[in-house]
Amino acid sequence: MLVHASFTLTGLRHGRPFAADATYRPDGRPKPVVVFVHGFKGFKDWGHFPLLADFFGERGFVFVKLNLSHNGLVVGGTGDLEDLDAFGRNNFSIELDDLGQLLDALHAPGTTPLPPAELDLRQLYLVGHSRGGALVLLKAAEDVRVRAVATWAAIADIDQRWDPAVLAEWRRTGQLWVPNSRTGQPLPMHYQIVEDYQAHRPRLDVLANVAARLPQPLLLVHGDADETVPLAAAHALRQAKPAAELLVVPAGTHMFGGAHPWPGPALPAPAALVAQRTAEFFARQA
Repeated sequence: MLVHASFTLTGLRHGRPFAADATYRPDGRPKPVVVFVHGFKGFKDWGHFPLLADFFGERGFVFVKLNLSHNGLVVGGTGDLEDLDAFGRNNFSIELDDLGQLLDALHAPGTTPLPPAELDLRQLYLVGHSRGGALVLLKAAEDVRVRAVATWAAIADIDQRWDPAVLAEWRRTGQLWVPNSRTGQPLPMHYQIVEDYQAHRPRLDVLANVAARLPQPLLLVHGDADETVPLAAAHALRQAKPAAELLVVPAGTHMFGGAHPWPGPALPAPAALVAQRTAEFFARQA
């Protein structure tokens, strides 16, 4: 029987709590650990993501997913985006630090409810969707504890949508509003996210870090019908790391067939293919 263990961490720099959970089959034996990072406007329990956790748990992994601290969710809240002030104050450095804090917690017995005997942290793998894909690439480039990485529909450049005219108006007003296409809710982004990117560009340059500082095996997964992030992003990442494996999912959309809420008991077929191929990729790295 699978165990679902929830826990909360508190950001060391910003002091904001953020939730995480782990899914695994307890048997007292060390298992490879997969950490999953959601994308922009996403969260750990979006749509079919809990089914992904069960998929990996049933196949002998410990699957850990987190809510990035400033994604707009509140610990103990509605389970959807509700803290717009936090959303506006988010930036890429905060997200990388959140992920790093989670990895540190997994390596510190007693910090999470996970028994150390269940974890093989020599086999620590990262998976990221969309913007989360860029985050796991950047984190792996700076953290040698990561054994391998997989990206699902990842962006290749953090500032890819920042048109100069938009930047100028954004700087003038201090705030940019982006729509949540799922709910119609307008979401604020404060200009500080641009300033953070400019101040930490060497750390946040995805393609440069993949090309120069990513020794780990890499699987790039992208749908050829992605309506949000063009397939060209996957090809750009592979050009930066030619040894990477590339899986192009036929008719694969940005969410690989998923939606929120997800009504069914099974993964959508494209997501099941992605999960299976990712699990196989990680198993080959053992």
